[in-house]
Amino acid sequence: MFTLQTWIVQALFIFLTTESIGELIVPCAHIHPESSVVQLGSNFTAVCVLKEKCMNDYHVTANEIFWKTGRVTVPYEQYAVINRTASSVTFPNITLINALLTCNIRMFGQINRSVYGIRIISGLPPEKPKNLSCIVNEGKKMMCQWDPGRETHLETNYTLKSEWATEKFDDCKAKRDTPTSCTVDYPPVYFVNIEVWVEAENALGKVASDHINFDPIDKVKLNPPHILSVNSSKELSSILKLTWTDSRFKSFITLKYDIQYRTKDASTWNQVPPEDTSSTRSSFTVQDLKPFTEYVFRIRCMKEDGKGYWSDWSEEASGITYEDRPSKAPSFWYKIEPSHAHGTRSVQLKWKTLPPFEANGKILDYEVTLTKWKSHSQNYTVKDTKLTVNLTNDRYVATLTARNLVGKSDASVLTIPAWDFQATHPVTNLKAFPKDNVLWVEWTAPDESVNRYILEWCVLSDKSPCIPEWQQEDGTVHRTYLRGNLVEKKCYLITVTPVYDDGPGSPEHIKAYLKQAAPSKGPTVRTKKVGKNEAVLEWDHLPIDAQNGFIRNYTIFYRTVIGNEIAVNVDSSHTEYTLSSLTSDTLYMVRMAAYTDEGGKDGPEFTFTTPKFAQGEIEAIVVPVCLAFLLTTLLGVLFCFNKRDLIKKHIWPNVPDPSKSHIAQWSPHTPPRHFNSKDQMYPDGNFTDVSVVEIEANDKKPFPDDLKSLDLFKKEKVNTEGHSSGIGGSSCMSSSRPSISSSDENESAQNTSSTVQYSTVVHSGYRHQVPSVQVFSRSESTQPLLDSEERPEDLQLVDNVDGSDGILPRQRYFKQNCSQHETSPDISHFERSQQVSSVNEEDFVRLKQQQISDHISQPYGSGKMKMFQEVPAVDAFGPGIEGQVERFETVGMEAAVDEGMPKSYLPQTVRRGGYMPQ
Repeated sequence: MFTLQTWIVQALFIFLTTESIGELIVPCAHIHPESSVVQLGSNFTAVCVLKEKCMNDYHVTANEIFWKTGRVTVPYEQYAVINRTASSVTFPNITLINALLTCNIRMFGQINRSVYGIRIISGLPPEKPKNLSCIVNEGKKMMCQWDPGRETHLETNYTLKSEWATEKFDDCKAKRDTPTSCTVDYPPVYFVNIEVWVEAENALGKVASDHINFDPIDKVKLNPPHILSVNSSKELSSILKLTWTDSRFKSFITLKYDIQYRTKDASTWNQVPPEDTSSTRSSFTVQDLKPFTEYVFRIRCMKEDGKGYWSDWSEEASGITYEDRPSKAPSFWYKIEPSHAHGTRSVQLKWKTLPPFEANGKILDYEVTLTKWKSHSQNYTVKDTKLTVNLTNDRYVATLTARNLVGKSDASVLTIPAWDFQATHPVTNLKAFPKDNVLWVEWTAPDESVNRYILEWCVLSDKSPCIPEWQQEDGTVHRTYLRGNLVEKKCYLITVTPVYDDGPGSPEHIKAYLKQAAPSKGPTVRTKKVGKNEAVLEWDHLPIDAQNGFIRNYTIFYRTVIGNEIAVNVDSSHTEYTLSSLTSDTLYMVRMAAYTDEGGKDGPEFTFTTPKFAQGEIEAIVVPVCLAFLLTTLLGVLFCFNKRDLIKKHIWPNVPDPSKSHIAQWSPHTPPRHFNSKDQMYPDGNFTDVSVVEIEANDKKPFPDDLKSLDLFKKEKVNTEGHSSGIGGSSCMSSSRPSISSSDENESAQNTSSTVQYSTVVHSGYRHQVPSVQVFSRSESTQPLLDSEERPEDLQLVDNVDGSDGILPRQRYFKQNCSQHETSPDISHFERSQQVSSVNEEDFVRLKQQQISDHISQPYGSGKMKMFQEVPAVDAFGPGIEGQVERFETVGMEAAVDEGMPKSYLPQTVRRGGYMPQ
């Protein structure tokens, strides 16, 4: 094969590197050696020799030769120029397995051309085959196998050779797919020795294995026995008998056997001692088996002397041992159920079915005996595994036996204590943990002697009640595993109860998982209270079905819309947590995760917004402001109340009430002695006429220094609503008011205070009777009087002043007290604010001198001018009753005049007040 490849490569390069001139194709060069198979790790040298013709045609020498392995140029350091026609290349410690080596020239200094090539195949010579062995399968030909040794990387042939001492057998050549074994073509000849060896050969060498010499009978592998039956014995419940058939070699060689057995549900095999089966036989009885138990058997055989090979295992066969009485008493326990009857209790007795290896047969029924303390017994036969009886509150002893076809088991005894029994002495250091896919429970035994332990467990679930399973352990056990169908991710409540002679002890509880996992869902968080800078979060514990393990801790993740997420770990026992240092008026996103030992699960995300103001912050602002406003208002009201007179003076001017004017108590015809603080001059206080005259200075007419002429009335009669002062005034107090203007230029710039208002109060008699005395009184008020209402029907002549015949014309007046009935004698129309307590005669005389003189101003039309003069009344009257100084406005009064000569007063301006007669 390698020679063929070499010739193909050489032919290809000859074709590529030859020139045709109409003659035979001649190569330009050739390489020595032609053989291309070399040993790995050896040095290899190749020589390229150029032909003269090519050298002359292409103008090249050995100096222009360069070498390539594939497409890679060999380094020039490995070249050696031998002469002008030959160049060599050397590969030290060659590692090329299969590579193309070419000789190349550079023509005309720039064109590269391959002129010859060979393929280098490197490998290793074969090693000596080892571990040559042969086997003769019953009914088949001999097969030998060996260990070829290292890989040669070359095509290596293996040949199995065999011969007798006098005869050689045909060679057995190994196939390419199974170079380590070969099966001879001739049948084996027993009891004659044969010599066998292996030869290995490749391009780099040839080697043979060691020779082995053996009798083919010592290399035999027999066919397995065939099991006929497995039988039990009624006499002995612990034995089974096997029978089988052997190989045909049994007739001329001695055999030995290997028998194994196991229970049906077991995975490991038990073996019968080899010395019990070292001779040829066709049956065997297996002993020390468990009663009423199914066993599985298998068997194999070989040559007794141990030469040769074990046969394959026979097909498995099974059998069941005979029954025996139960070997152990059943596990026995009780449960007291609620009972409504007084003095009795419902007790459920329960027990476990014996496993087959303890039942030793089919259990037919159970016998239960209940014995009341120091009393008679009651027997029950039950086929079920529980019995419910009604017992009194006394102490009972219960026994239980299981019965099969052969007999009864030992009795299991249980003490049911009285109803007032107090359980004590529990186990301590109770632990539960998973291991090897079972749930182990261990505890520390009490100091007292314990008969047995009862282990109860149930699955805790929110969807179903806790239905307990239980098992019983001996009193010497302090560690066991729960023998039940436990599932992963379920929480088990485990209870361990010690049982003593006088009754059960106190139970101890613990929770455990066979295998934990991450929770099925995360907790749902919500806000309990949200403040400005904090929020109280609360959540519910995960349902037990969703926990899948013990919750070790909670983690709260919260963040704002643009902020980083913050994580807070919370103990698993908590159900609320307060987030602090929050920003007011901000939206927060919160989620919560619950973690077990195997991982965690996130709950749904929840959002809340912190308020802009804290609770009570608005009230803290509003309440003080309101209180301040209320306090300010209250202080303002109190201030206004205390300063009401001042405020009234500036806002509501004090309009004088004519009915309270003291002019009613003053008259130039009445001596001062008539005034008395105790007696009013006019008890009825009925003043009927009030007239107001305005005198204005006229600056257009010349006047004397102290006296200015008065103009005639310039103001026409008008309605008084527009002239009312507003305080104390009403429509019933209004009347037309004539006025006299003065045009004095020097006083024209004065304000309205320069206009002096006067009032005349005239007392009239009852029903046109002439009063004996006229009284004039000056008003206290400095404010303008109210307008008078003209009453034409009341105009009449009154009595003559000072006994003269002159008649006083009736003046315009204010109608007083229009809200009261005019004929009421008890209510005065004018209410005097103060009476003068005492007046001396000098004051009265002085007032008399200030009466109206007979001087009458020139008439204006048909009317008469009335002139008055302002006089202060402090000098005229003494202090009043309340100690106040009464001030009276000067009142001008019309004097009674005859038709020929009317009388009048001309007002005078006096610094100290009063009238000066003219």
